[in-house]
Amino acid sequence: MDVLSSKQNSGWRNKRGEASLSDVYRSVNISRSGSRWRRMAAFAGPGYLVAVGYMDPGNWATSLAGGSKFGYALLAVALLSNVMAIVLQSLCARLAIASGRDLAQACRDAFPKWVSIPLWALAEIAIIATDIAEVIGTAIGLNLIFGIPLELGVLITALDVFIILYLQKMGFRWVEAFIITLLGVIAVCFAVQIFLADPQWGGVIRGFFPTTEIVTNPEMLYLALGILGATVMPHNLYLHSGIVQTRNYGHTLPEKKEALTFATIDSTVALCFALLINASILILAAAAFNSTGRTEVAELGEAHSLLAPLLGLAIAPTLFGIALLCCGLNSTVTATLAGQIVMEGFLKMKLQPWIRRLITRGIAIIPAAFVTIWYGDAGTAELLILTQVVLSLQLSFAVFPLVMFTASKAKMGELVAPIWLSGLAWLIAVVIAGLNVKLLVDFVSG
Repeated sequence: MDVLSSKQNSGWRNKRGEASLSDVYRSVNISRSGSRWRRMAAFAGPGYLVAVGYMDPGNWATSLAGGSKFGYALLAVALLSNVMAIVLQSLCARLAIASGRDLAQACRDAFPKWVSIPLWALAEIAIIATDIAEVIGTAIGLNLIFGIPLELGVLITALDVFIILYLQKMGFRWVEAFIITLLGVIAVCFAVQIFLADPQWGGVIRGFFPTTEIVTNPEMLYLALGILGATVMPHNLYLHSGIVQTRNYGHTLPEKKEALTFATIDSTVALCFALLINASILILAAAAFNSTGRTEVAELGEAHSLLAPLLGLAIAPTLFGIALLCCGLNSTVTATLAGQIVMEGFLKMKLQPWIRRLITRGIAIIPAAFVTIWYGDAGTAELLILTQVVLSLQLSFAVFPLVMFTASKAKMGELVAPIWLSGLAWLIAVVIAGLNVKLLVDFVSG
């Protein structure tokens, strides 16, 4: 067991315990004698695991609904969400490298139990909401490609635990390689579909500039918050602060500063790639559905069936299904890792990965199976969007502690966030909280 020293970072209430994800902690060596480019390449990977959470099946549902109903208008929300994500994920890397703690451990070590336990419960709710989206998305992907009934597909998703166990046994770099390969498949699928859809590029460019209607129109705000919840996801903040520590970057201040630079580059590049995928989903929906008068497309299955006649090529819906299945498998891996980090970090409770996975997947399968059997495709679409709004409402409970910790000189030492970065992060935290309050007010007032 690697028990970390607590002589530095004396601003914490409690000592640091066992490292996050101890079986892969500092398992990826960084060559001290290699070139700067080689050392930077050694840090490439965690950012792409984080990026997966920004393009999961729940994101598809909100982006499809937003693109079909409002055309390109919500591209501005996707862009703004991505900027927020880049800032917040950079703070996750900073917290991990400066303090040796993931966000869950930091909350446990900074707050009394009456604060940290509710934060743990909220984090678990966020992971369950994420898992529900993945269960439904993967089941729909299996149905679209192989014709497997949704009800059976929901149950099959429980078997994905064996993929994760096998990859983790081979080493963390294999997990990253699996994720990046599937991301490449998704990118190719969408590149072909966008080419076939032939969108209005002038409208696409205008869509990246925000309008006041996004806030004043309750229906548009609901979808905007769904996109925000699907983009900046609570479990990703816990995940990134844990997996950054798989790199053996050293213990001196110069080594930590270099690690922070490379980790930030990794996550920023990966999230820019995620923005391309997210924007592609919305652009595809706007070009294929909104422009033809189909403004109510939100079900993934309906979108799949409409693509062939609208785009004029039989392969289009197949590409859509393959990309969706890849997204579901990718999100499964990252949600499992995030679940381990949250449970170990908050509660110091270690479970075998397959036990942890089956517990969270079992909790997710129950509502997903019920909605799938009782309401069919329409119900799954509504449940997908609802999970993303739930994630958005949970987000502040992860963001505020993160910003608070990284702005504290006592907790972060020399790697404390600069004033301009902390100011931007606090602004993002307040904006997220304000939008959620607006959503709740609109919901209560009908």
